[in-house]
Amino acid sequence: MKIPIIGKLFEKRMFSLAQMDEAMDKLINGRPSVTGVSVTPDSANSLVSYFAGKRLIAETVGQIPLVEYRQLQPRGKTRAIDRILYGLLHDSPNPEMDAISFKEAMTENAIGWGNAFAEIEWDSNGTPIALWPLLVNKMKVGRDKDTKKIIYAYTMPDGTTSMLPAYRVWHLKGFSPDGMIGYDTVYLMREAIAMGMAMEEYGARFFGNGANPGGVLEHPNKLSQPAQDNLRKSWNEMHQGLTNQHRIAILEEGMTYKPTGIPNDNAQFLESRKFQVVEIARLLHIPPHMLAEMDRATFSNIEHQGLEYLIYTMEPWFMRWEQTCNRKLLQPWERKVFFCEFLRNALLRGDTTARADYYTKRFYLGSLSPNDIRELENENPIDDPNGDKYFVQSNMVPIDMAGKQQQPPPAVEPVPAADANKIDKVVRSIADRDKANILKGYRKDPAKFPEFAEDYFRDFPNYMLKELTEGSNHKETQT
Repeated sequence: MKIPIIGKLFEKRMFSLAQMDEAMDKLINGRPSVTGVSVTPDSANSLVSYFAGKRLIAETVGQIPLVEYRQLQPRGKTRAIDRILYGLLHDSPNPEMDAISFKEAMTENAIGWGNAFAEIEWDSNGTPIALWPLLVNKMKVGRDKDTKKIIYAYTMPDGTTSMLPAYRVWHLKGFSPDGMIGYDTVYLMREAIAMGMAMEEYGARFFGNGANPGGVLEHPNKLSQPAQDNLRKSWNEMHQGLTNQHRIAILEEGMTYKPTGIPNDNAQFLESRKFQVVEIARLLHIPPHMLAEMDRATFSNIEHQGLEYLIYTMEPWFMRWEQTCNRKLLQPWERKVFFCEFLRNALLRGDTTARADYYTKRFYLGSLSPNDIRELENENPIDDPNGDKYFVQSNMVPIDMAGKQQQPPPAVEPVPAADANKIDKVVRSIADRDKANILKGYRKDPAKFPEFAEDYFRDFPNYMLKELTEGSNHKETQT
């Protein structure tokens, strides 16, 4: 059987699960960095800035409700509260977890490991009834050489391997090179993380040694190895650690002490630590002020930076979650009616001024009723029929009428008293003229005749008044 072109492309990308063992071991155990610190997704959490950034993103995802909606026809949507999936995403994905814990755990794994996994428990009708988180470091992802389908191999606690088909695994991927598995952020950026970890360890050891750099004890004579060991031990016992600081050192037999190392002020230790916070913020795509690095933040730009966090940091994660849920938890025929979406407006709850301005503008546009606003604020509706009505400002007009009713219609002056013969002559004259003009306008362009008629008769009252006064007198004089 001849393999099609697309099959050949997959062949180049295919790999067995056995071939992944070495790579996965390196991800789990970490690779030593240039600093000598071994970095893994778990050990990287000891770096304060990295852990704070991961926690910030994970908790932001966790606090926003994830809702399943039913698409209405011809447009609109409503919450699908009668469906099982709604309860899984909004309340509890399984009997042992609540929704916020599940979303935080999955997002934290996806940030650190680049991937997050959960087993989907289906009922006999093809409906998901539970989502069970799986450990990332126990999962291997590959493509079956025979079926060409993605398969997941999970190592059970007893050491056995369970093969899971793709439909049974909810797989949230971070930034991915091929769409099948996400990049391991910690592995790719291990040098930046390791440098921050090394500086934290250095700072801890520095203060553990009494905020002094290391030094050398010089002895005028040659010491045996046991003598060197005893001297080093006794010196450390007397002077190492915060509790032993400020003790007086007594140097015997002509020994001298010379400090070594670079003082922290010369090595710009504090500046380097600040830079590492910015570097971690850059890694996680977070504005530095969100990690309490306020050097570049001002009162005028802090609000804009917060908006950038929502747009450029959180929006990609929201969309990853939504599309993963739509693809993995809904059957193909269900996606035409149902979809999952985060309530992004919940992020505005902390800013009462912005929230009030948002509601005001939408209320004036007629897109929110008083009860709609109260529901968004988690308040009970107004027990009044007007609470569900939509209002617009009275001076608003449809866009197709713009410019046609900007000016009020001209006031009609009262018609002066006139004899019947005079009025009869004027009316006949007007009728003859208007008949000719109307027929002329219709013949010119029948499709545009309604617009012609509207414009033609707009000034009719004033024209008739003018004919009854000035026009009639002028005609009589000429006669």
